[in-house]
Amino acid sequence: MTLFRQTPPNSERMEALPDNESWKNWFQLYGPKLLLCARQWTRSLADAEDVVQEAFVRFWRHQRGLPGEPMALLVTSVRRAAFDRARREGRRSAREERAMADAPTAIFDVPFDGDERRVAIEEALQRIPPEQREVLVLKIWGDLTFDQIAVELELSPNTAASRYRYALAALRQELSAADCHG
Repeated sequence: MTLFRQTPPNSERMEALPDNESWKNWFQLYGPKLLLCARQWTRSLADAEDVVQEAFVRFWRHQRGLPGEPMALLVTSVRRAAFDRARREGRRSAREERAMADAPTAIFDVPFDGDERRVAIEEALQRIPPEQREVLVLKIWGDLTFDQIAVELELSPNTAASRYRYALAALRQELSAADCHG
């Protein structure tokens, strides 16, 4: 297994590490830089973390033997992974918009129209970020586990769990604000 280490401080180049060195050391050194790069092309820190992980795996599997500066190859991998993620999300959003055009306007089909709490929940759901709302709906109404949600949305189970927590907090805040103003 070959990885990289930084040469003396007067040089910006990286070179291959001996086989007995840990990739974790390299990643601890350069991971934050890659995360900063990824953050420029993603919408959230969680997405950036996923992109860096995906790029590093791609690099490790397919590019580590290529000649050239490893950091440059990794930055390119991060950029491509971020753009791939954006394209996937764009296609998913377009599919959802087409599906919503044919769907009824109400989220729930409950027989009592005068239920103000239900209306407040529906409105609050529309105000939380779409990626959080999607996880919340899949978890509560879809009765999926975080692992199943992660597979469905192509993200890590930890990201699914944190989006769920953020969604609950945002929903709680929206409903509290609605109670104060309503």
